[in-house]
Amino acid sequence: MKLLFVADPLARLKPRKDSSVAMMRAAHARGHAVSACEAAHLYVRGGQVCVDADALDISPDEAWYRALGKRERLLTDFDAIVMRTDPPVDTDYLLATHLLGIAEAAGARVLNRPAALRDCNEKLAILDFPQFVAPTLVAAQAVEIEAFLIEHGDIIVKPLTEMGGSGVFRLGVGDPNRNAILETLTHRGQRPIMAQRYLPEIAEGDKRILLIDGEVVPFALARIPQPGETRGNLAAGGTARAQPLSERDRAIAEAIAPWAQMRGIFLAGLDVIGDCLTEINVTSPTGFQEIAAQAGYDVAAHFVEALERS
Repeated sequence: MKLLFVADPLARLKPRKDSSVAMMRAAHARGHAVSACEAAHLYVRGGQVCVDADALDISPDEAWYRALGKRERLLTDFDAIVMRTDPPVDTDYLLATHLLGIAEAAGARVLNRPAALRDCNEKLAILDFPQFVAPTLVAAQAVEIEAFLIEHGDIIVKPLTEMGGSGVFRLGVGDPNRNAILETLTHRGQRPIMAQRYLPEIAEGDKRILLIDGEVVPFALARIPQPGETRGNLAAGGTARAQPLSERDRAIAEAIAPWAQMRGIFLAGLDVIGDCLTEINVTSPTGFQEIAAQAGYDVAAHFVEALERS
């Protein structure tokens, strides 16, 4: 197959940690031709979506790729296009999904589907599964959020468009920074945010559970917060522990799998704290390399094999 990865700049990817690197290595190892570009390299000319893409030679070494030369290609020339650009889901990101959508309409295969990337907000998507969700509020007005805080006493607040724990705060009723935090996150009452009851089970990890083409990866990656920290995200300094899925983990994943497939979400990363679903990540789910290193389960090979079968 000829594969195109739309990703962040390759020089910024960490070869020992980044799931996109693991995907490209697995694809290359199975004989597929791998190219890469940034979202800004997509363009439309004559009604067709084109890209200035680098063909890559990929190795298992620290210097993990060698660019073989950039040339113009039609997106329909590729057998699959894997969108791996990290959030935030801002104007640039959304415009890239529109260009990918034009290519899809012309016959290109894009994973995840551009419409799914636009429609499935990673925080709000959990509201489709209220049976798995802790008490949750989405609001822009401080009075609503403060009432929720008084009701539950201990809450987490977070923006709806960020990743990696960015903008996540834990609030208690007596927090002296409460007003400043809410003003900042809501842009003074103009932008809704999510508030959720604090889950003390975070001490045992924020579990990342992966879905690949409707199949549940049998190991989760529990991201353990540092002492004194609320966030388990690896980008926020959390430590990673691969572990088998619990019965509850699997029940959540199997309930969401058909929902994801129906929407064209080939790869999803579910975040579960204790028994509660907290996010459904569809932009660039991670955890491949940590699960492979600790549990011996090659998630990237699973991804590429699923791509070959589908």
